[in-house]
Amino acid sequence: MVNPTIQRRRLGLALKRARENAGKTQDEAAAVIDAAASKISRLELGQSGLKLTDLNLLLDLYGVSGEEAEPLRELARAGRQRGRWSTYRNAVPDWFRQYLDLEGDASEIRWYQPEVIPGILQIEPYIRAMNATAHPRLATEDVDRQVAVRLERQAILQQADGPDLSFILSESALRRSIGDAATMRGQLVHLTEIGKQPNVTLQVFPFDAQTYETASFNFIILRFGDDAASDVIYVETFTDADYLDRPDAVRAYTRLWDRLRAAALGPVESRKLILRMADDMKR
Repeated sequence: MVNPTIQRRRLGLALKRARENAGKTQDEAAAVIDAAASKISRLELGQSGLKLTDLNLLLDLYGVSGEEAEPLRELARAGRQRGRWSTYRNAVPDWFRQYLDLEGDASEIRWYQPEVIPGILQIEPYIRAMNATAHPRLATEDVDRQVAVRLERQAILQQADGPDLSFILSESALRRSIGDAATMRGQLVHLTEIGKQPNVTLQVFPFDAQTYETASFNFIILRFGDDAASDVIYVETFTDADYLDRPDAVRAYTRLWDRLRAAALGPVESRKLILRMADDMKR
């Protein structure tokens, strides 16, 4: 069953198209439901639910009725349900739970990470070592929940119908010591095994990459089927995250991804480099 977050996302896209087709602004839509324009922006981004009474007012404004309106009402009802990750409410902030739902429904994920191994690729000792450094006062049960979330997310790596996954990891992410040498070696070997899977492409962006293009921040491109209009760029900060879906933003990040991928080592060369790093950990 498609989760509530992706249902809200679908509803938001449909409402945005309906508003634009009707020639209405976000301010005009907000006035109809007695809300701020930022409310319409969040709705169209799928970041909040919508009451049926407000939906009906917007549909009237946009001139959507009859058979065209009912599927949107169904999306609104589904979007108000609790998502799969709501059981981890104490361990996962609201702004990240939305990402987890999107991650689970994506058909393709492109992930650039410059400083640490992506959470979806981390082994348990690495996760625990990261928490011990970043959150030294975190209770054991809270750490256990953090571990459970990350390990559960990794199920999509094994799903036969899971997304195509592409990772570009900066060499600094591989060389940054998290935990002891055994932990790092286990993490690096794990990456080489994951990189062999048919649905996974893993590349290393080396220190000596021959390019002017780089990015000091991580970002994720989420795709949903062949409709590029539904692409979402996820950019995380220390206490929040941005979900970008404007066509110009999507194009800019996609071009950045293509340049980073072209400058990175190929999958085979990347795996060899990671294995050399893992061998160095034995010494």
